[in-house]
Amino acid sequence: MKNSLMRTARSARAIFCGAALCCLCSLLALAASAQAETPAARISLTDDRGVVVHFTKSPQRIVSLLPSLTETVCELGQCQRLVGVDRYSNFPQSVRALPQMGGGLDPSIEAIVALKPDVVLMAISTRGAERLRSLGVAVVVLEPKTHADVRRVIETVGRLLGVTDAQRLWRDIDAGLNAAAASVPLGIKNSRVYFEVNNAPFAAGEASFIGETLTRLGVKNIVPTSMGPFPQINPEYVVRANPDFIMMGDQTHVGMELRSGWAGLRAIKERRVCLFTPTESDSLVRPGPRMAEGARRMALCLQGKTP
Repeated sequence: MKNSLMRTARSARAIFCGAALCCLCSLLALAASAQAETPAARISLTDDRGVVVHFTKSPQRIVSLLPSLTETVCELGQCQRLVGVDRYSNFPQSVRALPQMGGGLDPSIEAIVALKPDVVLMAISTRGAERLRSLGVAVVVLEPKTHADVRRVIETVGRLLGVTDAQRLWRDIDAGLNAAAASVPLGIKNSRVYFEVNNAPFAAGEASFIGETLTRLGVKNIVPTSMGPFPQINPEYVVRANPDFIMMGDQTHVGMELRSGWAGLRAIKERRVCLFTPTESDSLVRPGPRMAEGARRMALCLQGKTP
């Protein structure tokens, strides 16, 4: 009798467990079905034209037509989503193998459309935005010009890519800028600097992101905010300003001493001219993830050329 009762109890438990397991499986199946039927979260953002762009999901195929945007996508850990870039995007190394879609003034619309991108990232000055939109290609226009812009663009691209902590990248950049500033000796603070972008010559003024970096380093820019971010400079202006330091690309400085009055400049006579290779210059003239690297290069230059 006892054995019979035990067998009956075991059988009841088995039936109960089987029913519970079946119920659990049904609940899991219903949850999975409901999740599959839930539409992907929509993404809406306003770009630098003031245009609101909508996406049903985070873009997986991206064409970037601005080097700083290319670098931002990669620094956010999403380089694998890039399917095409502009001819000037060369960092990180992996993007050099991607198809090149021309430049800001001459983007190859047909080649871009052929890549079937989910979105094209470009600057305000890049041509072809409306043409691409008319062909059904989503366009997001973002053009960082200041440190604040870089932070904003990082956040916007992070939202677009679904990166939850995109601001981590800005925190790293900001910390790098602070570290570069702390490395500049007190004896160099307030030195007067002329930064030449190219030999037209165009200079980086106080209002530019390069000017903001110089300010963070504690030195003075001879080109004031009132002249604009990147004004074309009369070489005589530099002679009158007589800066303590000159910074420029090593390809730009050719013939520099032959400019009228430049041979007598304090920076030239005392060998305080800092020259940057093309690779180094990229980190200096692109408002993006490598700004802290550019600041370190400026700081090292200043440290080695103490007035």
